[in-house]
This record gives sequence, C-alpha cells and structure tokens, in this order.
Amino acid sequence: MPVRSLNSSVFKWPDRTQADAAFRTWADEAARLHPELVQLGYFGSYARDDWGVGSDLDIVAIVKRPSTPFERRSLDWDLSQLPVPAEVLVYTQAEWQQMQVEGGRFIKMLTRETVWAIQKIEKSER
Repeated sequence: MPVRSLNSSVFKWPDRTQADAAFRTWADEAARLHPELVQLGYFGSYARDDWGVGSDLDIVAIVKRPSTPFERRSLDWDLSQLPVPAEVLVYTQAEWQQMQVEGGRFIKMLTRETVWAIQKIEKSER
C-alpha cells in the first residue's frame, strides 16, 4: 500500500513496474481461485503509464459464465493484496463479444489499452 515517509508529508506511490508485478502475482492467484476466468487485465492510468499519486488499478475480467448478476460479480474478487486501490469489472465472454459487436467508446478504449496478464481464449458459450 502507499506509505508516508516518517519525516515527510510526501506519499511514495507504487509506479507502473511495481503495480504491474503485483498485479501479475495477484492474477495468478485469481486464476487459481476462479476457474471460470478466461482473460484478466488492467486498463486506465497504469496501462497508459500516466498514473500518479492516488491512481487506482482498473481491472477487467472475462469469465465463461456468470455466477451472479453483473452488479454483484466484483464482490467475489479479493483485491486487498494489490498495492493500490483497485476495482474490477467482470464480464462474461458473451457480454464481452456483444460489447465488441455494438462498438462504443468504452469497449474501443478497453481493446486498445488493456494490458492482459491472463488470456485463455476459448469459444463463447451462449
């Protein structure tokens, strides 16, 4: 987690290299805990390398099939081991493919900038 120096009010915030390494370690454990996982990556300021003090890690996970409604899926993911605040968006393969078909700025940004740590490409089960 970010720490404050004992003699200063300046925060030392994890840089992209540190955040990426921690994310990849966390991703390996997440893949073990979530066998339904197909792809896992991060996007946003750390992916673009324009992060700063206070930046969070935006994570996207693609799973085979949902275990819960979209609004509750992120609750199944323990993000506490990551060195910065984080949030995860969890989509099914079918939802991800539908987003790509429909287009839109958000999916275009995700496609362009996501740094993938886990990619087990499989055909969608609809």
